[in-house]
Amino acid sequence: MAPDPWFSTYDSTCQIAQEIAEKIQQRNQYERKGEKTTKLTVTIRALLQNLKEKIALLKDLLLRAVSTHQITQLEGDRRQNLLDDLVTRERLLLASFKNEGAEPDLIRSSLMSEEAKRGAPNPWLFEEPEETRGLGFDEIRQQQQKIIQEQDAGLDALSSIISRQKQMGQEIGNELDEQNEIIDDLANLVENTDEKLRTETRRVNMVDRKSTSCAFGKISLTFLFLICIVVKYV
Repeated sequence: MAPDPWFSTYDSTCQIAQEIAEKIQQRNQYERKGEKTTKLTVTIRALLQNLKEKIALLKDLLLRAVSTHQITQLEGDRRQNLLDDLVTRERLLLASFKNEGAEPDLIRSSLMSEEAKRGAPNPWLFEEPEETRGLGFDEIRQQQQKIIQEQDAGLDALSSIISRQKQMGQEIGNELDEQNEIIDDLANLVENTDEKLRTETRRVNMVDRKSTSCAFGKISLTFLFLICIVVKYV
């Protein structure tokens, strides 16, 4: 089975996010030592832009997969959770980068206080779904691939059932055609037999009429003969 392009893109996006975090940490170390960070800053900006484009691509791929029913709604929800997690990480990385070397704990405290003042939802309070909680990137990917394989197996079983039902339908159709042919032959046989019966009935009626005519002729001759005898003797 060919690898899912969504997961390959997701893996590369996670690697970019990890690389950005490492570069920001490296930049912070340079800042503490008083070393130049211009080159690292340019690299981090380029990586952040790449991360943004990758996340946009993941959103587009997910939308297409759901709208064309390439994946189930449940699988779509799982991928959306992973995507939401990436979006949250992007926000945190961007905030860390803009704080110019501030420690992660300070960034977190600052964001929590600012969001609390505005009454807006706090991105740090993102709750990871139960299915992926405590799992690493590779484990999440393996879990998703296992789910897809199970879904593929279910689809294969369903396809096999549909194929058998189609075959049964064809066999039933063939049997009905044969029975229809037998019924047609019986109808033709009955029609021929009926025609023969009508023909024989006409013949019997004709013979019966001839017999009746002959019998009447004999009676008439006998009556004339008796008349002649009576006239002679009278």
